[in-house]
Amino acid sequence: MSRPNVLFITVDEWRAECLSAAGHPIVQTPNLDRLAAQGIRFTQHYANCAPCGPSRATLLTGQYLMNHRSGTNGTPLDDRFTNIAREARSLGYDPVLFGYTDTSLDPRLFNDPTHPLLCTYEGVLPGFTEGLTMPEPFAPWLDFLRSNGHELDSGSEGAFAPDPSFDASGRGSTWAPARFPAEHSISAFLTDELLDHLRTAGDGWFVHASYLRPHPPWRATREHHERYDPADMLSPHRLETSWDEAARHPFLEAVLRLNFVRSADDELEQRQRAATYYALMNEVDDQIGRVLDWLDASGHIDDTLVLLTCDHGEQLGDHWMQGKLGWFDESYHIPLIIRDPRATADGTRGTTVDAFTENVDIMPTLLDWLGVDPLPLQCDGRSVLPFLHGSVPAAWREDVRWEFDFRIPQVLPHPLGMRMDQAVLSVVRTADRKYVHFPTLPMVLEDLADDPSELRDVSAEAHYRDDLLAMKDRMLNWRIEHADRTLTGMMLTPSGVFESRDWPR
Repeated sequence: MSRPNVLFITVDEWRAECLSAAGHPIVQTPNLDRLAAQGIRFTQHYANCAPCGPSRATLLTGQYLMNHRSGTNGTPLDDRFTNIAREARSLGYDPVLFGYTDTSLDPRLFNDPTHPLLCTYEGVLPGFTEGLTMPEPFAPWLDFLRSNGHELDSGSEGAFAPDPSFDASGRGSTWAPARFPAEHSISAFLTDELLDHLRTAGDGWFVHASYLRPHPPWRATREHHERYDPADMLSPHRLETSWDEAARHPFLEAVLRLNFVRSADDELEQRQRAATYYALMNEVDDQIGRVLDWLDASGHIDDTLVLLTCDHGEQLGDHWMQGKLGWFDESYHIPLIIRDPRATADGTRGTTVDAFTENVDIMPTLLDWLGVDPLPLQCDGRSVLPFLHGSVPAAWREDVRWEFDFRIPQVLPHPLGMRMDQAVLSVVRTADRKYVHFPTLPMVLEDLADDPSELRDVSAEAHYRDDLLAMKDRMLNWRIEHADRTLTGMMLTPSGVFESRDWPR
């Protein structure tokens, strides 16, 4: 009997509420809604770190940042860790990548310190076969554009440059469309290559499709760029001015001084950025629709697990920020949709799960579905497979965690007088409280029930003293329970190495 198929789809960034299935008042995502209607949508799913490289390391190794330690784009990922590609390969699959994993490879693997792979954070996770890889400047896509008659004198900058026939004055800088049609977009190109592969892959394949968009630069195609009216955009969640926001905490003061982090002061510019961002979501949604159409037409929809999630969210003007950073939900609350072809008889199709789930759960879920037992000891997450069949796993978590490592000297040289190993924040979030811990900076406590937009720090208020202590306990317990366990649970005995996995994880 042939092995089942796995289609693992990731989008670089996408906020959980930006799905029409989630009730967003503006965004329309018919194909993601279609996938959710055939599977399960997890409404409280969170990334465990940002930006792209660290979050990919978590997704693909099942580990919290505190354990894999690849904390920034460029921080090497220790090669001693297994990952989803290596585990799939051990099961007889040839895991194929379309897109990127943003893996900074372990420099100890190379004898030559000048090796090209040591000059980029956009390496490929060991274990994957490269079906299509597109590190910047996206050379395969640029070649495709040129072959279709598009002149690109300045490489990828030219590819994302606006069509000069459109005058964007009075419309916002991201309004003018790209110079090529939707069928030549980077998302369409990746989908073309992916479908070409799937048509000849036969049965028993494992594919990771990794879409870049709606990542900046924000430039939609002509077919999409006016899909949303800037006047309809929701107002960002933020205080009256960026200086009011910066005054809340030393970390916010530091990052809001950075031009690439601080969002637009001009209201029209900010609204157009949001409208363009949503348009880019639709470009990706269209391409996922093409993949679902192929699964339906080929009959593989009945033997393929489809799992869709993403790296992280996007501030999109909330708290006067753009990008993915800090501690706010907008950067970490992301979609998770899973369609399990085996769940047809369990009555779960089209339902939602409101329990907290995390990106550390993705690798355990994929391996559990493929029958791996026990899971690799390094995995910090748990399989969500029981949810797909109508049950709740025993002792499921009641909170979620994430970390943000900002030891980036090119961005914040010696930030705030702290040492490099102190430049990190850790978050624990429950349904109604959020605690943010810094090694040397003031802590933050937010009452999410009273302040869901996260505009007020209540850590100094006497009324919240017990809450603050309880959240600190949660933080400490988490770090104790999930510290690196590579050799724990083992014992050297006269009879040899004894390893116990009897205790529940």
